[in-house]
Parts: sequence; structure tokens; C-alpha cells
Amino acid sequence: MLIAREWLMVENWQDWLVALQEIRVSDVIPQVAVLLFAGLAAFFLNRYIARHTAGDTQGVRHITQRTIQRLAFPLSMLLVVLLGRPLLAALDQPHWALDLAVPLLISSALIRTLVYMLRKGMRSGPLVKASENFISTFIWLVVGLYLLGLLPGLLAAMDSLAISVGELRITLLAVIKLLVLLGLLLVVAIWLSGMIDRRLSKLPYLSAGAAVGLAKVSKLVLITVAALSVLNLVGIDLTTLAVFGGALGVGLGFGLQRIASNFISGFILVFDRSIRPGDVISIGEKFGWVVALHARYLVVRNRDGVDTLIPNENLITTEVINWSYSDPNVRLKIPVSVSYSDDVERAMAIMLEIAQEHPRVISEPEPACRLTNFGDHGIHLEVRVWVADPEAGFGSVRSDISLEIWRRFKQEGITIPFPQQDVYIKEMPAK
Repeated sequence: MLIAREWLMVENWQDWLVALQEIRVSDVIPQVAVLLFAGLAAFFLNRYIARHTAGDTQGVRHITQRTIQRLAFPLSMLLVVLLGRPLLAALDQPHWALDLAVPLLISSALIRTLVYMLRKGMRSGPLVKASENFISTFIWLVVGLYLLGLLPGLLAAMDSLAISVGELRITLLAVIKLLVLLGLLLVVAIWLSGMIDRRLSKLPYLSAGAAVGLAKVSKLVLITVAALSVLNLVGIDLTTLAVFGGALGVGLGFGLQRIASNFISGFILVFDRSIRPGDVISIGEKFGWVVALHARYLVVRNRDGVDTLIPNENLITTEVINWSYSDPNVRLKIPVSVSYSDDVERAMAIMLEIAQEHPRVISEPEPACRLTNFGDHGIHLEVRVWVADPEAGFGSVRSDISLEIWRRFKQEGITIPFPQQDVYIKEMPAK
């Protein structure tokens, strides 16, 4: 009977078939029982740990809990297998299957932890979370085939499946190797770019726009280097990219102009610093503050919490009002009318006093009150104030000041006129 060490020395499928023919059912049943018991124990322990670590947590505590959840199943099953091996040995039963399960379970724990750490370094999303189990399982299967000695034969079989295009021989192994290496290096590139982005955003001497620009450039460079490295590792001549470049140029000419325009416009916005994260802008009827700059679009959030995605090209080709471009201070004008029979100077003093008392109104530049016009129905006044936080909106400031003016005017007996017309009848019509 083969022991685990001999199983790992199997080099081809024929040796595997010979080894399987030597296995007796009486030798397999005890080992299968131990593996089934280990699997059930690990399953229930994993559910118990997941149920008691399901709360919302942040930071290191969150990462630690999620790591424990991923290690609970393989490590608990490994513990039972390690306890089952001496038990079968004491009963004079073979335990070669348990010997094979030990490196497979250890590799599963290490792979799941590594893939989870890589995912945490990337921007979270449904696709990233869903691909974690797939990537972990794929890597574990490759490692398992290698530990069982079946990987060389499988690679040789995939290399034999090939088609020839001129002088180029394309094999199934080369295609899979290209996809795997491309996916791996792209994941590493995106992970590194995410680390660079977080690091740059924490630098106090770097502006938000410069941090976004450097992060975008680093991500583009890392992805480009990853793609070129994969082509070189697979053995594809980089001079063949000239054909791809020509095809890309034709594609841009026919249908990708807007995508390329938005992409280039994004870099223009970042490097000319005309619009930066945190700026308050108005474009058309959209008003809000810039939440994020992306390669293709800009995210603007309004006071209702609604995010609007505006293509970068629109910000380059249309008129945009940046309320905080050079100075975050913004002036508001609040018009009020008073009756001709009231004390205008007293009304202006009250309006100015109310403006100075508002918590969001800054003292420099100081508020002012002006008489703007003698209207048909009253004297038009206007209080002018400055606020330093336009991202908080202007409606609350207008409402608070207007409401307080209404209250104080009623206390002081000052009338706010409304449009009205007097009709004079010179003489009554004859009966």
C-alpha cells in the first residue's frame, strides 16, 4: 500500500491508476469516516463562529473577525485530522489519506488568508467580494494538483491542445497562463495603486487634487506595466502591439471618441486644478460639492444626498461655476421690503443685527445692509452676508435670517408691504 510520501511522488496518470487499483475498501472506510467527521465538525464550528462575529465592526477588529471566519473551517478540520492520524495508527489502520489532507488544509488556510488580505487592499465592491472565493478555490486546486503530483501531466495535456496561426502556435496552456498571469498581476497592480492612493490622501502637504492626480497616474502606470509584463512572460512579441495600436486608433475614430475624451478630460481637470474634491460647483441646474474624481466622470453630491455622475468632458466644454475655486467665502443677498410709513433706518439696523447673530455668517467680510430701490409698493432693502462653508448649502441661512427678520419686524411694528392697488371712483354713474 502506498503511503502519503509515495503518493506525492506520483508523476503521471498511469501511476495514479496503478495506485488506485491497490487500494482496498477496508483501508478507505476508516479514513473517510475521519474526514467526514472532521468536515462536519469544521462546518458547525464555522457556523458558530460566523454567528458570533456577524456584528458590524471597523478597523483592525473587523479584519481580525473576517480572517478568523476564513480560517475556522480549514484549521478546525486540520485539528481533527491531526487527532485522527494517531488514532488510526494505534488501531493499526492506514492513514495515507489523512497525510495527504494535512498539506491541502494548510495550503487552503494560507491561500484564503492571502486572497482576503489582497481584497482588503482593493476598493470594495460586489464583483471583488464575489471573486474572492473563486480565486481562492482556483489557487487551491492548482496547489492540490501539485501536491498530488498530477499537475505536470495536466500541463502537458493542455500544451498538446494547440492551433497554429501562421508561425504562431497557440496552446490551451498558453491561453490559460496568459489569463492567470494577467489576472494576478492586475490584482497586484490595483492593490498597490489602492495603497498608494490611501497613502497620498493622508499626506498633509499634498492637496486633494494633486493626490488624486498622482494616484490616477500611478494606477495607469502599474496596470500598463502589468499588462506588458504578462505579454513578455507568455512569450508574445511586443512589436505585434503595433497592430493592436492601429486597431485601437480605428476604434477611437469610429466609436470611442467620447470615452477617450472623458478620460483625457479627467487628467486635464486633475492637473490644472480647476475642480478638486470638496469644491462646490454648479453646472446647469446641478448644484453640489465634488465627492470624487474618476477617470471618466465626476461625482457631485447635492444637499439631498443624491450623487450625480457628470462626464469629465462636460466640465471642460461647458460653463461651470466653482463657488470655492479661489476663495471658499460666498456672498448671499436677502431682499426685504418695508412700507413707506415705517422707519427705514431702524429696519436696516434690525436686519444687520440679525445677520451678525447668525452662526454661519462670518465677520470678515462683515455683513451689510443696503437700500436698493424705491418700489411701487414699498422701499426695497437688501442684507448681504458672507458664509465660509458653501458645501453646507445656502437655503438654511436664507430661511433663518428671513424668519428672524419677520419676527423682529412684527415686534417693532414694521410692515412688510404686499402688492395692492387703490381704486378711486371720481363720480357715480347716472341712474
